[in-house]
Amino acid sequence: MKQGDNAVPIYFRPVTYELPLSLNTIGNQWLQEPTRRDHGYPLYHWLQTTTGCGTIKISDTELVLKEGEGVLITPSIPHAYAKKSDTWITSFATFEGSLADDVHKIIGKEPFLFIDANQGRYYKSWVDRLISTHTSQQLDAITLSTECYNFFLHFTNIYKVNKLHKNPLYKQYVEPVIKEIETKYNEPITVQALASFVYISPQYLSRLFHRFTGSSAYTYLTNYRMNKAKELLISNLYLDVQQIHYRVGYNDVSHFIATFKKNTGYTPFEFRKMYGIVSGE
Repeated sequence: MKQGDNAVPIYFRPVTYELPLSLNTIGNQWLQEPTRRDHGYPLYHWLQTTTGCGTIKISDTELVLKEGEGVLITPSIPHAYAKKSDTWITSFATFEGSLADDVHKIIGKEPFLFIDANQGRYYKSWVDRLISTHTSQQLDAITLSTECYNFFLHFTNIYKVNKLHKNPLYKQYVEPVIKEIETKYNEPITVQALASFVYISPQYLSRLFHRFTGSSAYTYLTNYRMNKAKELLISNLYLDVQQIHYRVGYNDVSHFIATFKKNTGYTPFEFRKMYGIVSGE
């Protein structure tokens, strides 16, 4: 694709079957032109400033996207953007796949997510790395799908902490419990134990979690364990379900499988199969 006198490629990875998550397009060092989408874009769309800056209006919110800053825009959200500096260079990625409509279960339902320059280092590195791996013909479809999943998973903790870190109740009770969950999710911890850790009742802890995270403490713990289980299922092919359920804090494999299916709609074996991973489980 041409921009002025320079050929600037948009890379993509065509696959012969539909993956849970994949890239539709990806690019960097893009000389950004003015864009207006009154009906939004049909896919999740990541846009990040590499050089210069631009203004972006999403619904009724206007942002200045400075160097290193990025924004993830939800599908079908009206938006427009244009350069603010003399030159605005960006990187971008758009996502598709059979599970693309379920991305909100990972990152929430906000119309957009803004990332500052410090946090944006991960996303710039992610785009650059995938383009480099793709152009060297070392990026297979399964790895690409796993990378896309990790891209969205990276948003979760960033946003919860950034949005709530100033609230004293969150700082005193919820944040320590979240850190405890992230540290000990592979142990048979309970909500009772988590509440005792911060010296409050389980009922009060769950009310605080509902207020600040939108779910109970038990649901937060379960979702965290399920996300870890998904990571293990798609990135550690040598592990079978009997090994994975111990690594995410379950003593009973039947309970783990039932919880996984209730949480995702798939058994662990079916989840792996979607990524083209076949095992003898």
